[in-house]
Amino acid sequence: MPKPATAAPKLQVPLLSGGPYTLADQPREVLIVFYRGVHCPACRKQLEALVPLMPAFEERGIDVVAISMDEEDRAQKTQVDWAVDGIPIGYAMPEKMARDWGLWISERVVEKEPPIFSEAALTWVGADGTILAHWQQSVPFARPPFDDILSGIDFVRANGRPPRGAA
Repeated sequence: MPKPATAAPKLQVPLLSGGPYTLADQPREVLIVFYRGVHCPACRKQLEALVPLMPAFEERGIDVVAISMDEEDRAQKTQVDWAVDGIPIGYAMPEKMARDWGLWISERVVEKEPPIFSEAALTWVGADGTILAHWQQSVPFARPPFDDILSGIDFVRANGRPPRGAA
């Protein structure tokens, strides 16, 4: 599991918009939304709730990317079927990379799921590539709302708080 105040694991995946997404090349802070895949209604709800808040993250100097282990055709279905315009979608994250990020891995229990996929998580990464905060799920429900994350980011910045959980 990513430990706060340490270097983020390697992250490079293709983007539906073209080219690779490489975390190490990002010049700003990033909020990575690891989502389970197009089969997940909770992920759809979460990402659709993020869309109107994208400007709030932008105003704070935070880029956002959504990433799953879905193959390209499933990721394209996410982009077409869900109302997620404006969120860059990364796909085909290898299982090893998901495990390097400490994401929990699940196996299919219903036909619409892929054979194996990562569970949801959110990771706030600093411009220097260190983990600032990490929220992780082992189930599809009970995710932190993005407005809570934004208010938490504001609090951390206003009060000069270091990443917590690094002891």
